[in-house]
Amino acid sequence: MKTILCYGDSNTWGYNPQTGERYDHKTRWPMALKKILNRDSPEDPRYWVDEEGLCGRTSCREDPVEGDMNGLRQLIPILESHRPLDIVAVMLGTNDLKIRYSPCAYDIARGVGRLVTAIKDSRTGPGDTAPQVLMICPPPTVDAPAFKNMFGDSVELSKKLPGFYRQFAEECGAEFLDAGKIIQSSKADGIHFDPEEHYKLAAAVADMVKKMAPAI
Repeated sequence: MKTILCYGDSNTWGYNPQTGERYDHKTRWPMALKKILNRDSPEDPRYWVDEEGLCGRTSCREDPVEGDMNGLRQLIPILESHRPLDIVAVMLGTNDLKIRYSPCAYDIARGVGRLVTAIKDSRTGPGDTAPQVLMICPPPTVDAPAFKNMFGDSVELSKKLPGFYRQFAEECGAEFLDAGKIIQSSKADGIHFDPEEHYKLAAAVADMVKKMAPAI
């Protein structure tokens, strides 16, 4: 059985932009991913998917308002607790867009690149090898009033992320997926995903996973 860890923020946790509650297990993209990957083997699954989403998680930034959200500092204990890992799918960077960080696109992507390097150096793959990494660039934000006080006018900045993510993925030896070419953020709050977008993302990640770690 291949093990995939989905490491992300509220969109991996499953934040519902309409209600602020959490989507059910069938809706969240990591769980939809598990279902898609095991569609042909429901009683003897070939892939195991672990969810590690945290609302507010950044790539490697200290949050002076919301507390311990530093994804890099939290990373190693989480990798160790789920090892051995065949693939770690990382989708972070949206929270780094918050105006409290005075961010630029290059630094956001570089922060996620630090995570990729740490994962590959962790030796938490099978036989103490390096896990493979799928670096997912989140889709651009959408202009909406819900989180305006935190994110300001982040739309144009978020549109600059894919090119830098691709650059750092190549430099770090990770696979790359531009989620913005597949899904879009909800108009309800400008940040999170509607249910159908979770499924579309899961399907795209499933295609990548099957190529990276084919099940026997």
